[in-house]
Formats: sequence, C-alpha cells, structure tokens
Amino acid sequence: MRFLTLALATTAMVAASMAGPAAAQDKGTVGIAMPTKSSARWISDGNSMVEQFEAAGYATDLQYAEDDIPNQLAQIENMITKGVDVLVIAAIDGTTLSNALANADAAGIEVIAYDRLIRDSAHVDYYATFDNFQVGVQQANTLVEGLEQRFPDEDVWNVELFGGSPDDNNAYFFYDGAMSVLQPLIDEGKVVIPSGQMGMDTVGTLRWDGSVAQARMDNLLSANYTDKQVHGVLSPYDGLSIGIISSLKGVGYGSEDLPMPIVSGQDAEVPSVKAILRGDQYSTIFKDTRELARVTVGMVNAVLGGGEPEINDTETYDNGVKVVPSYLLEPVPVTAENWEKVLIGSGYYTEDQIK
Repeated sequence: MRFLTLALATTAMVAASMAGPAAAQDKGTVGIAMPTKSSARWISDGNSMVEQFEAAGYATDLQYAEDDIPNQLAQIENMITKGVDVLVIAAIDGTTLSNALANADAAGIEVIAYDRLIRDSAHVDYYATFDNFQVGVQQANTLVEGLEQRFPDEDVWNVELFGGSPDDNNAYFFYDGAMSVLQPLIDEGKVVIPSGQMGMDTVGTLRWDGSVAQARMDNLLSANYTDKQVHGVLSPYDGLSIGIISSLKGVGYGSEDLPMPIVSGQDAEVPSVKAILRGDQYSTIFKDTRELARVTVGMVNAVLGGGEPEINDTETYDNGVKVVPSYLLEPVPVTAENWEKVLIGSGYYTEDQIK
C-alpha cells in the first residue's frame, strides 16, 4: 500500500505539473515581435512581457528580428498563421507592416503597437508607450542643467545634435521635444550649433547605431572644433551616447584641460549608468519596461475580454491613416544625483549590476 500510495502521489504531482502550463495558456496566446537583442532595453521589454503575460494566464510567442525588416515580417506572418489571439509589435521600421497587419485583421487578430508607433495602417488598434515628446524635453532640460553646472562662465555653449533612427516614429518626438527647449536658447544666441547641422533629415542615426554616431562625432570634431570646444551633445539614446563619448575621449576630452561635454541619453542601460557615475555621460532617461509591460497586459486583457483598454491619449499619435488610441507613461530623468533612488530603489537594477 505504501508503494501504491507513493505511485498515486507521484502521478498526481506529474498531472499537476502538466496542468500548470495548460492552465497558463487557457486565456490565449500573445505574439510578441521585438526588434533586436542588440539593445539591453529590448531584452528587458521581452522578458517583462513574457513574465507578466504568463502570470496573467497567457501563452507567449516572443520573437526578436535582429533589426532585419524581412525577418520581422516573416515572424509576424508566422504568428498569424499559427493563430495567435493578439499581436504586440515593436516595429523595426514602422512603415513596412501594412500588408501583414491587413492579414492580421482578416484573421480577427487585434494589434497593439508597443513603444514604437506603426504607421500607414488602419489595423493598429492601440498603442502603449511613454510620453515621447516629454522624453525629448527631459533630455534637453538635463543637457541645459549640465551645461549650467559644468560651464557656468561660458557666454555661449557649443552644442551638437543627434537624432534617432528616421524609420522610428519616436525619434521625431524625441527631437521635437528637445528642440522645444533648445530652440529658444539658439534663437537668443546662448546655444550655438557650430556644424550648422539641424533637423532629423540631417542628424538622424539609422537603426540607432552607436558606431554610426561615433563616426559622425569624429567628423563633427575634425571639421568644426579644431579651434573651439564642444560643451554639449544632445543624444537621444544611450547606445549612441557611448559611441559619442568614445569619439570625444579619442581627441582628449575628459582630461583636466578639456572637460567632458554634457552628453544626454535614454533607456538607463547599464554601461551608460556606469558612464554617468564616471562623469563621462551626464544623464539618461529611465523608462520602466515593467510598467510598459503591465499596461500592455491590461490592454490585451481588455481586448480579449470584450472590453475597452485604459487610454489616456486620443490626439497625439496620428499614424498617417488614423489617430491610434494610446496610453502614455511618464519617463524619469536620471543623473548622478538620483540614479540610486530611481534605479536601485525601484528594484529595476541591483547595486551589484551597476558597481
């Protein structure tokens, strides 16, 4: 009897373990299309969504396209073919998905644009993101704050501008938000752009590529700063900031005679947080991917449950065909003064990851 009881108990345990995943999948399957693993923030986004969706009772199909547009299209089409119940898409190029989304609509699959707006399609149902214009405002505000701290005696600050990838709709919001702060200072002559390079068509950085940013900074320095000093660089993303900093240090910035310019950033990636603590980068913008995942899970729950998702913006994000109902989260600027409170205090990082 003892062996029979043990066998029955073991069978029950196996059955329970097998029932776990089945139960976790009874609310449907969420297809999650992410752009790349080359940026730590997208890995964090993917992990947060899988964790929270599965905790909420969904199965997940997470795919990374490694910044290859045909690959992402194929992944999305495959998810549609497999019959996912909803698609969550962070697009590589927000203008290339119209046909795929038409197929999703024909299959009755709703689409949530994640962080990056999908353009030129009527089949984008909702958009979960951060307040991207405010991200740019915060980047410029921290840039000016740093200039006032590090170069208080300069009558004019020499600044160069970098933009994000022109195929990412967010890049324009970041740039426009930043310029809403910087343009008045440019107009009054307090900030000058020695290279004269302004506007997203000129300063954009395709695919957010740090090596491209580093090469452009090399060219800016050699062409415009042989007899003057650069005081600040508007960078919209940490991956670009690291490349820009490498270029600046390569010509002697960061020495006693040539202080590091103020360099902004975004996404609070670990190498950039460490750069902030070293004094190489001045600031970054923290966007808590756990909160963005939470909002997205809430949207999916509402969509698949026949309800209406929570929305707080119905005006800003026109994708060229429709204004996409959106939920915007608030970003948080991070500097050497508050990094510990914001990043460690929130549990996003541990101190061991940074130091």
